[in-house]
Amino acid sequence: MAYFVNCNTASLNPIGGSLDKQKAEHLYRRLGFSASVDTINTAIGLPVSAYIDNLIAQAVSMPEIAAPVWGNWTGADYPEDSEDRNPILNQQKNEFYNLYISSLVTNNLRDRLSFFWSNHFVTEYRNYRAAPLLYRYVDCLQRNSIGNFKTFVSEIGLTDAMLYYLDGVYNNGNNPNENYGRELYELFTLGEGNNYTEEDIIETARALTGYVERGDESYTPVTFNPEKHDAESKTILGQTANFDYDGVIDNLFTQRPNEISWFICKKLYEFFVHPDSDDATGSNAEEIIQGLAATFRANNFDIAPVLAQLFKSEHFFDEEAIGVIIKSPFDIYINLINETKFSYDDDTLASIENICRLIGQELFNPPGVEGWYRDRYWINTNFMIGRWLSSELFLQNAWNADTEQFRTFALDATGPSGMTTNDPDEVSKAILDKLLPKGIADDELQNALDVFRSDIQDQYYAGGIFGTWNLYYPGAENQVYLLLLHIIRQPEFQLK
Repeated sequence: MAYFVNCNTASLNPIGGSLDKQKAEHLYRRLGFSASVDTINTAIGLPVSAYIDNLIAQAVSMPEIAAPVWGNWTGADYPEDSEDRNPILNQQKNEFYNLYISSLVTNNLRDRLSFFWSNHFVTEYRNYRAAPLLYRYVDCLQRNSIGNFKTFVSEIGLTDAMLYYLDGVYNNGNNPNENYGRELYELFTLGEGNNYTEEDIIETARALTGYVERGDESYTPVTFNPEKHDAESKTILGQTANFDYDGVIDNLFTQRPNEISWFICKKLYEFFVHPDSDDATGSNAEEIIQGLAATFRANNFDIAPVLAQLFKSEHFFDEEAIGVIIKSPFDIYINLINETKFSYDDDTLASIENICRLIGQELFNPPGVEGWYRDRYWINTNFMIGRWLSSELFLQNAWNADTEQFRTFALDATGPSGMTTNDPDEVSKAILDKLLPKGIADDELQNALDVFRSDIQDQYYAGGIFGTWNLYYPGAENQVYLLLLHIIRQPEFQLK
């Protein structure tokens, strides 16, 4: 439990100075899906503030996934018979899943954020089962992931995936549906019960009516029909007007800026810093969140200034913030790809998607509108065994693809001395340091060192003196493989 108690009392003040190895590793484990030795070495020694500004600028300017040829297809573009149509839809979905997972591997902050927002503005693919709707939803996530939150809220509510998922397409003026209005407040902007009433939800549902035109063909973008909109006066959050969709969003951000900024910054804090944001454990998390919320409001709900302030802060880089978040399933495998630089292809990405689904994180299919529960929920008994076995499978597949990439990883991790050192413990410690955010428990360190030595103990160590062994020794790549199999079973490997 010690890992999950937040004792961080560092301030929101900029940390200043330059990145060292630990700071750079920590930054990439949180801001993206970790990074290779080369990427970390490039960051070391650079000013923290300028480096983070550059990463944020890259995320802001990064292009979205290009529209697939089927991105705007309607039912008219598919076979009429479901037996012929469904395989095409499945192929398109799988193709797009691979494209998106590839972006998680390579796009650092932008798609770390788009992935985060997919678990905030939740839809479930199983609900609509149409690749064109999925593409348009993900495009909205990517375009807005580090943009303006008010714009984001406005746009995501009119994506076809969301309109179908929360029944907006059935929200008629003469028969309002409350589903989206409820989640707009409860899950997307304010938090459950946070200064809104049941009557606000009812009146909001009336204001959101009219986005019900689904066209004659399936998968046609939903459009607004003014004849299906309730044009009468409504009272929402204490204000009375003839609210429509845009009026609801404007009124929400005008009347509840403090509640919105607190709710969203709290969620960002728990995702990027520590899952425990309650000061009762001895941290100053609430003070940090209040500071971030003030920045959010001062910048008209732009997301980038909040992240810049957080990522540059003493609080973010404090020792108490390192290695205290449990990896999600996607963290495990994408982090391994990035940290080891092991080769991967479309089959690898498809395998990651399948494995993550089996151990609790099904891409674009959370268990409900509240999203994945995260953190401790990732490591129940069944999931823990699955995490071990599937990590072993990942390493086995990498070994079968190219054994030499294990030697290359060890050489990279050990640095300049990797080419000449005769000390296997030096290599082991470098690999442990690369893959574990806070190293390994003292009582387990010797076990790990022994695993690395096990195959060739007699040949490189005699009479207490190291011999001629080095990483170019025949079989050294197998030593690395055995050590990695050992590491993925350690508790520290589950943390980031």
